[in-house]
Amino acid sequence: MNGIRFALILVLCLCPRHSLQADGDQFFREAVEPILKQHCYDCHSHTAGVMEGDLTLDWQSGWKKGGSRGPAIVPGQPEQSLLIKAVQHTDPNLKMPDEKLSDQQIAILTKWVQQGASDPRIQKPQADTKAALDWWSLKPLNRPTVPGAGNTNPIDAFIQDRLRQQGLKPAPPADRRTLIRRLMYDLQGMHPTPAEVEAFVNDKRPDAYAQLVDQLLASPRYGERWARHWLDTIHFADSHGFEHDVFRPHAWRFRDYVIERFNQDIPWARFIREQLAADSFYPDASELTVALGFLGAGPYDQSAAATAPKSFEYLDRDDLVTQTMGAFVSTTANCARCHTHKFDPITQSDYFSLQAVFAGVGKGDVSYDAEPAVAQQRKKWESLHQAALANNATVLLKPEYDRLVTEWEQQRGPEPKWHVLQPKTFVSNGGAELKRQPDQSILASGPAPEQESILVTTQPEQNTITAVRLDLLTDPSLPHQGPGRAHNGNLHLNEVEIRLFPPEATEGQKLTIKRATADFNQEGWTIQHALDGNPKTAWGIYPKVGVSHYAVFELQSPLNLEPGTRLVVSLKQVHGGAHLIGRFKLSVTDAAQLDVIALPAEAEAILKIPADQRTPAQQTTLAAVILKNRAEQELAQLPAQAKVYAAAAEAANERGMVKFAQPREIHLLARGNLEKPRGVVGPGALSALPSLPARFDQPKQQPEAARRAALADWLADPQNPLTWRSIANRVWHYHFGKGLCDTPNDFGRMGGTPSHPELLDWLACELRDHNGSLKHLHRLICNSQTYQQSSAFRSELSKIDPENRLLARWSRQRLDADSYRDAVLRVNGTLDLTMGGPGVQQFTQSPGPQATPVLHYDQFDLDSPGAYRRSIYRVVWRGIPDPLMDALDFPDLGLLAPVRGFSASPLQSLVLWNNRFVLHHAQKLAERTRKAQPMISDQVRQIVLWAWLREPAEDEQRQLTQLAEQHGLETVARLVMNSNEFLFVE
Repeated sequence: MNGIRFALILVLCLCPRHSLQADGDQFFREAVEPILKQHCYDCHSHTAGVMEGDLTLDWQSGWKKGGSRGPAIVPGQPEQSLLIKAVQHTDPNLKMPDEKLSDQQIAILTKWVQQGASDPRIQKPQADTKAALDWWSLKPLNRPTVPGAGNTNPIDAFIQDRLRQQGLKPAPPADRRTLIRRLMYDLQGMHPTPAEVEAFVNDKRPDAYAQLVDQLLASPRYGERWARHWLDTIHFADSHGFEHDVFRPHAWRFRDYVIERFNQDIPWARFIREQLAADSFYPDASELTVALGFLGAGPYDQSAAATAPKSFEYLDRDDLVTQTMGAFVSTTANCARCHTHKFDPITQSDYFSLQAVFAGVGKGDVSYDAEPAVAQQRKKWESLHQAALANNATVLLKPEYDRLVTEWEQQRGPEPKWHVLQPKTFVSNGGAELKRQPDQSILASGPAPEQESILVTTQPEQNTITAVRLDLLTDPSLPHQGPGRAHNGNLHLNEVEIRLFPPEATEGQKLTIKRATADFNQEGWTIQHALDGNPKTAWGIYPKVGVSHYAVFELQSPLNLEPGTRLVVSLKQVHGGAHLIGRFKLSVTDAAQLDVIALPAEAEAILKIPADQRTPAQQTTLAAVILKNRAEQELAQLPAQAKVYAAAAEAANERGMVKFAQPREIHLLARGNLEKPRGVVGPGALSALPSLPARFDQPKQQPEAARRAALADWLADPQNPLTWRSIANRVWHYHFGKGLCDTPNDFGRMGGTPSHPELLDWLACELRDHNGSLKHLHRLICNSQTYQQSSAFRSELSKIDPENRLLARWSRQRLDADSYRDAVLRVNGTLDLTMGGPGVQQFTQSPGPQATPVLHYDQFDLDSPGAYRRSIYRVVWRGIPDPLMDALDFPDLGLLAPVRGFSASPLQSLVLWNNRFVLHHAQKLAERTRKAQPMISDQVRQIVLWAWLREPAEDEQRQLTQLAEQHGLETVARLVMNSNEFLFVE
């Protein structure tokens, strides 16, 4: 045996090396490379533009360097090679490809590695981006030439040119009654009145139709209709969804914003910028903060946010990426979350760059000033307040502010006279020993409890009180001499409450504290925290321990006391860690409120120095104290800020105030696994558009909003073909019931292709080049002959074009849920056109087993205030649908809804026939009719006229009259509201 082994080694040594190499290269080319090409290149090659896990297998250096796990092959050691482990599927976390190779193929790869992994591919392959980018939606957007010549509407020119190629002719125009009904539902979601129909039918002006289009677009009803489309697209709703489907009381302001902006027809590029980064583009327009409701439109997993915050944030950003890229550029970027997109040129790096754009925001209520003037005032005083806190002499000593300090000094009366209160009773609920001292202060001793509340009852001798003063005093018995009992001499006063007990009173009256000031505030622990009602915040005085401090609580209005009145002061200290008051004293004053502010001893000393003898440092110190209090006073007088549910760097939610000083660091995750982070990824967009930057090169010190602004600019760029094709196609979709591309949120290879690509490009260019005006596009579409065609059935089309993609006729459409509900209210004369404001909850509630309530749609009073308002103002609970709206395919807004479904089922018919809304309003319609007409035959005619917008045919009149006589007018109303003529738009 040893002799055979020696002989083999001798042969190998004598064999020319290049001959062995040649044999290995040949084996690789003939046996190994075909396996790699067939099973591995789709995910690990330059040709495919995909390097999943950073591993490339299309050249030698690729597998030598390896990916995130290290080198893929250890030549001569198949058992140590990741590639062999992967194809063998022995490791549950490493199985590639998904469908296991045959035993023969695995044996070939193993033999190759065992023999040294000879690989002649030493040149780096070039990515074949041309093939990847050769797709209709990614091609540069250039305006096509309009077919034919003359004054034909360009839309008709493109459509009719295609029809001629197919040997087809367009349908004749629809009649005027059909057209006004079509237009009003399309542009406004409204059922016409007979008077409106008659006026249009009898309008002899040659431009009567064009005038009607303009009239409908100018109406505020237009914004209400088209806002609903956008809210569907971005899955906006009034509750969180998920397990804890909690109501969002301030979400409605974004809905009103969308309605307003559609009515104003703002440029589409600006609409993009406002919704993604209004705070960056328009920092002086606080009222536009409401646009950031776009970022908070989607669902919010409250349970996961509390129990699995890392996973929650990842998936929440994923939803925001999906929403943004689907709505604005019709791209499924989210499909690249776990690996590079299987069908479109979207890399995993692209996906996580998009996640990085939103890495600095959190969802919740965002406060803002709806009035620009108020916003300017708030900005002014907040800026001054910050300057005072920072002792910024450059700001504080400006002439305008120096004048305020001088005025304060001139108006300041004599130093307030404080009257010490004598405690009658004083008790700690924590068990501390409290002793009254000769100066009427109270000293705590004994074991310090973790937390406590102290209640002090006094009986003031004064007739009037304007403020109460709390002195925190030092004492040798306290740590660091106090004034607190914590080991470092600090304290945390969480809440101060003052109650008034007139003589013979059985319960106290809580006094409103207008303002609180202190001689010193610990950073982040200010005296205002003692009034905010939040047990997690408090007033602290660290590091200035070992010295006395005081705070002044100014009452909302002077307090006139009867003899014998008691004043009870509650000092709540519940932070824990024995952060308790060690010694304190209470006093009151009747001084004018303007003078009653707590001044630090240093400021008091400066005030005794003549103004012209003060040093700049002294002037700055005094100005900081005076102007800080002035700013707080001015800010307190401003109207309360409005709130909108949105996402921003600061937002309030169930976890408190969510703040991100810096965006979170985003890593590319191997296979989307949070436990397998790779390199850090910066903000960016898609690399598939060569004319636009794929990554946003921004300095780290840039504010978070700059990332969102960069994405907004990328989306709104005139050279971005996806954006303009997307919105042009979306507008077409809502006009015709189907887009030129029938997958409005997916322009990739798994989506549809345009039926008329040149027309889509022309529309996109027309929209882009006309300042992004949607109303301009509406006019072009609605005034086209294509739009005005009859929907009459044509047998020859059913074979050639069964889906009517060529548009040789109009496609009839069923009313969506919102339009049906509004039409019923319009027909019976009860529709309330009040605009804006909080949504109407068309249900009652009862507590559910967890945070999600139980909604009772069947218990809602259908005649209550708000019950007759348009459906756009209805509160949409994400996870608990209204049965009527659900039956008519109102979308599940836990998901994006670029297209509403269409169903026709027995259940739907039963709901429309028996739902309490339909029954109630059938009765309302019958009552309205009886008031309008005395005779049953005339009543039947009136119902038909209101609902079908025409006179009943003789046979219809006879049958419906007979039905009314036998079963009541309500039955006729129900039947008419369930008829195809009412439910469908021709």
